[in-house]
Amino acid sequence: MPKTIQEECRKQSTYKPISTKVVSSTPGRLRLRVASHHRQSGDMERIANALQAQPNINQVRTNVQNGSLVIQHSTQDDSLENVFATLRDLGIIFGEITLGKSEAAAGVSNAVVDLNKRVKNATNNSVDLRFLFPLGLGILSIRKLLAQGLQFEIIPWYVLAWYAFDSFIKLHGMTQQHSENDLES
Repeated sequence: MPKTIQEECRKQSTYKPISTKVVSSTPGRLRLRVASHHRQSGDMERIANALQAQPNINQVRTNVQNGSLVIQHSTQDDSLENVFATLRDLGIIFGEITLGKSEAAAGVSNAVVDLNKRVKNATNNSVDLRFLFPLGLGILSIRKLLAQGLQFEIIPWYVLAWYAFDSFIKLHGMTQQHSENDLES
């Protein structure tokens, strides 16, 4: 292993292992998805620089926003194995990425945030879905309690009350993360 790669491996050994998923592997091209908590430009650039030092790697492209790492390598028989060996030396673990939000959850979260922004713009910032949705569930739970009492054989009022509370907490936490990211951009 060249000296620069060994130095990078020593630097990486002080960090946590980086979870990645192989998205596609075709002859001469390998695409990886990095776990969301390692999608900082410093981590990904460090990996890209260590890979660029490899003689059989032609190009490395990173997309920090999506966590994508595209590696163009030579099509020799042992080239892909060398790339995987270097990645393992850098502390990269291959498998399913279960840390953070799934792509489906992120898509739903982004859709809700986008819908809320559109509703706010249409109503001159007087309506916020993060408040109205839990409020609606809360009102429905109180109505159900008053109309049916403490019946335990049907969907009880306290389940709706829990959904109201839970959705309020999750919608506010989700939107705060998005607004912090918007401020950084």
